[in-house]
Amino acid sequence: MGETRPTAIEIADTVRSGERSAREVVEDCLARIDAGNSALNAFVHVDADAATRAADRVDDLVANGEDPGPFAGVPFGVKDLENCAGMPTTHGSVVYADRGPVAEDSIHVARLRAAGGVPVGKTAAPEFGTLSFTRTLAFGVTTSPWGEGRTPGGSSGGSAAAVAAGLVPVSTASDGGGSTRIPASFSGLVGMKPSHGRIPLEGPSGSQTAVVGLLTTTVAESARHLDAVAGPDDRDRLSLSATELRYAELIDSLATGGLRARWSPDLGFGVTDPEVAALCQAVTEELAEHAGLILDDGEVDLGDPVRLWFQAGAADLWLSLEPGMWPQLADELTPFVRRGLEATEKLGMARYAEILRLREQLQAHMAALFDEVDVVLCPTTAVPAFADKGPPPTVIDGREVAMGMATPYTMPANLCWNPAISVPAGLTADGLPVGLQIIAGRHRDAVPLRLARILEQARPWPRHAPVRGL
Repeated sequence: MGETRPTAIEIADTVRSGERSAREVVEDCLARIDAGNSALNAFVHVDADAATRAADRVDDLVANGEDPGPFAGVPFGVKDLENCAGMPTTHGSVVYADRGPVAEDSIHVARLRAAGGVPVGKTAAPEFGTLSFTRTLAFGVTTSPWGEGRTPGGSSGGSAAAVAAGLVPVSTASDGGGSTRIPASFSGLVGMKPSHGRIPLEGPSGSQTAVVGLLTTTVAESARHLDAVAGPDDRDRLSLSATELRYAELIDSLATGGLRARWSPDLGFGVTDPEVAALCQAVTEELAEHAGLILDDGEVDLGDPVRLWFQAGAADLWLSLEPGMWPQLADELTPFVRRGLEATEKLGMARYAEILRLREQLQAHMAALFDEVDVVLCPTTAVPAFADKGPPPTVIDGREVAMGMATPYTMPANLCWNPAISVPAGLTADGLPVGLQIIAGRHRDAVPLRLARILEQARPWPRHAPVRGL
């Protein structure tokens, strides 16, 4: 296995104490990107000069006796769907690829900077974040450090590859249907999707499913991140009020004994690879024992959320385009994006209203489920990582399933705004990571974080990939 790199917390704490300089940390990170990125295509843009200047500012604060913040000197990647001042945002698309740097940070990136974090570059994402693997016409294919020819997932695939390979300790992600948790599962990482509105999003977006987050190698990093960036912002009318909860403390103190839990191999609608299901069920039983969960034998049946998600998320795709781009630039879009736009171009209000009704039915179903239990546990994905150029027809137990059904179990939490986390559940016989998804009731973000922490302590996972771990 490659060298295990320090966590973001270890970096920040040594920088804050003056034991290590932020410049030293950032220069080491940049050297690792320079050495390892060509094999992965995780970063599509790197700004070494801006990163070292930002690191120097952190060191100046420390020298003056000031605290730079909980992410002091921590280098991080920024997913290329999210704005980072001074760097381009291409959305993984040829139609944006020639634009210059943006002027302002997203709310999320601005809060990470304010906490002392140092953005070093932009990480690859599929066009407009639409796929569960990372391949674009603009930048090519992103590969997992866990195995040649395997995908790190999508849409936060570049971030996942960079963190799993140890190029950066953490990297931003976003999750509109699983785009943080799917790469976490495929890449052996921790991927927390907070409750909708916990971390504000600025417009224009209008998304009713997407949230931002961070891909990490430990639960403590995910908790510290949420403490640093959560809180309301008037630019996001859906942002949640501030809370006095400290997630970094709750991951080690929240009482879990007696919480009602339910295991499901398929959420009632999917088809799961038997090896994936067996690994996740075994980990669920182990977690239940260590956390004192009461596992019942009830069923979970969420109907057909995959079809609903594809319909309900159509607005996000249209909001990714500027007026005049469609259909004039149709030939420059990837086939999947183009088909999505063509299929929804003439969607009428009557049909859209019906989609909203179906979504409300799912929300009611999910609410009833969380009246019965506190936690639902299931595989994060139905299969391990597939080919980095995209999945062939997926066959599970002799049944061929569509591409979306290879990664279907993350979508309900987006549609219903539940917090959910993916944590490593072990490796397949081929040495590929598998993720366990822990879903809690709305606004109970501390619960999946605490349970993930208990599992991490009970059975520590490899923090970095054994292949190309640099």
